[in-house]
Amino acid sequence: MAVYSFETYGELQPWIGREWLQTNGTGAFSSSTVVGANTRRYHGLLVGATLPPVGRIVALSRINESVHREGSSIELGVAQFRDVIVPHGEQFLGRFQHGISTRFEYDAEDVHVAKEVLLCHGRNVVGVRYEINPGIAAAAVEFRLQPFVGLRDFHSLLRADASMETRPLPSGCVVRRYGNELFMRCDGTRFVAQGDWWYNFNYAIETERGQDDTEDLFVPGHFAISVTEPTAVVFWAGLEPVDRFDWDTECAKRQQNTPGQSAPSRTQQRLIASADDFVVGRPSADDPNGKTILAGYPWFSDWGRDTMIALPGLLLSTGRFDEAGRVLCSFAKFVSEGMIPNVFDDYSNQPHYNTVDASLWFVHAVFEYLKRSRDNETFESILRPACAEIIDGYRRGTRFGIKMDANDALISQGDPSSQLTWMDAKTNGVVFTPRHGKAVEINALWYHDLVLMGEDELAKQAADSFRRTFWISPHRGLADVVNETGRDEACRPNQIFAVSLTNSPLSDEQQKAVVEVVRRDLLTPYGLRTLSAGHPKYSTRYTGSQFERDAAYHNGTIWPWPIGAFLEAFLRVNRRSRASVEQARRWLQPLIDALEDGCIGSIAEIYEAQPPHRSLGACAQAWSVSEVLRLAIELEM
Repeated sequence: MAVYSFETYGELQPWIGREWLQTNGTGAFSSSTVVGANTRRYHGLLVGATLPPVGRIVALSRINESVHREGSSIELGVAQFRDVIVPHGEQFLGRFQHGISTRFEYDAEDVHVAKEVLLCHGRNVVGVRYEINPGIAAAAVEFRLQPFVGLRDFHSLLRADASMETRPLPSGCVVRRYGNELFMRCDGTRFVAQGDWWYNFNYAIETERGQDDTEDLFVPGHFAISVTEPTAVVFWAGLEPVDRFDWDTECAKRQQNTPGQSAPSRTQQRLIASADDFVVGRPSADDPNGKTILAGYPWFSDWGRDTMIALPGLLLSTGRFDEAGRVLCSFAKFVSEGMIPNVFDDYSNQPHYNTVDASLWFVHAVFEYLKRSRDNETFESILRPACAEIIDGYRRGTRFGIKMDANDALISQGDPSSQLTWMDAKTNGVVFTPRHGKAVEINALWYHDLVLMGEDELAKQAADSFRRTFWISPHRGLADVVNETGRDEACRPNQIFAVSLTNSPLSDEQQKAVVEVVRRDLLTPYGLRTLSAGHPKYSTRYTGSQFERDAAYHNGTIWPWPIGAFLEAFLRVNRRSRASVEQARRWLQPLIDALEDGCIGSIAEIYEAQPPHRSLGACAQAWSVSEVLRLAIELEM
């Protein structure tokens, strides 16, 4: 049953700007636009994970379908080149549906074609089922499928060369490129070998992002079937042989592995299904069932910071305690010098530790897990020792200048060239949001974690120092950073965590003041601005070159994920009154409505600071979905 359904009426706009996404628990995914035109380098019917959950390659980019009869042909695909879109198959597309599968319904004159895409759970395999109804045609209709093969790293682009090798298989073929193979089969059809290159596909979103935007794709041939009555065929493509896959079996697996179907509201059902996109396996030799959370699609891997912030909403709010424990244990085994990894390398899977906040969010997530799951055994044997190592590492000092200042018990970190907090944009050596020194949310987390770990004396010293160091005034709230150059009093959302976390270093009146400052200066329908509009660095738009976009990334651009902390803080200072709950629901609703825009069924990484607040960045972001889901459950939406 479809979760989302749209009548497209044969129009290109706005549907070429709306994306869809399927995932399968391994890091692999299938994604494109509603009209089937790939507008990102990352779009593809099969983007496989060769080193789960990373090592991803665009194996099968797209399929061009066509209907042939009595010397005429109609193409159902949509492809964008530098100066032209051709073919214009969207004119035949009448309906789009997205649920456990993604369905497109076309009417090519009197021939009806339904196309349904299904990414197989747990496998680097995609199935595409076609229902062809030739109508009342006197002559047979020939239906053709033309697969476009990439077999390239999903961050890269392909240019025609001699790297593609094709060999025939029963009902299909296999294409090989540099050690990767794409197996294709379509029973009931005949495969006609060609071996052509198509040149200069253009990806409009890459153009907008200031990235390389043009590539060539390989077509090994086409599959054809002559149809005189309603007929169904299934095309399979995979990074493994696909001769044993069955459509009904794979549909049943997808249905079985889609959570949230019994949630109490349609909103929660949709958000829980979206949350599942980010929960993937991270198998290792000592734990083949290890789990992690991908930060976002289409390009992110699993980031420590994002994982720990997203975990309470994605897994704890939904009762997925076993998976939450596996995620935490997966990261706990990588604790080094009091730090969990910031990110795992896309190619080697090796951890990188360049973050100050991920480890502090880990401690928070561990205690949230303990509170919800009551899994004392895992907590005492694995997680608490990891937390203790983090606290000790930060107290003594660890990488990147991260160390507690013995004079005030606050954490200092980094230098002018580093970017260790979540506001981490840096291009060509330029740090666009310099936050080295003592950052407000880092020390709010530090105090919170000290209380959780029973470090009462140190926590009291840190709280006293926090108020002295960061408090400005009731009208301006908290400073953002304090370092050797002075106190940066820019109004940013980081201060809200000093109220939202269970253990706050602020007085009740200070907490109320911070919430009001953030509401007044940063709140928008899609989350919190990263900088107040009156600041000289405030950027109204997120556009242009990589340098220009990075300059705007945390200088005004809206991020949805801090809305969770803001609403938590707002409810706390208003003692969860009925009026405050109703207001919180009104503030959250636009982000729930966003599930039907942008990437259908998900919530974007960022939105532009000024109306109309375009959704930008990664089209589906874990912590965006997580925080909206967590609050939707809490607010019974």
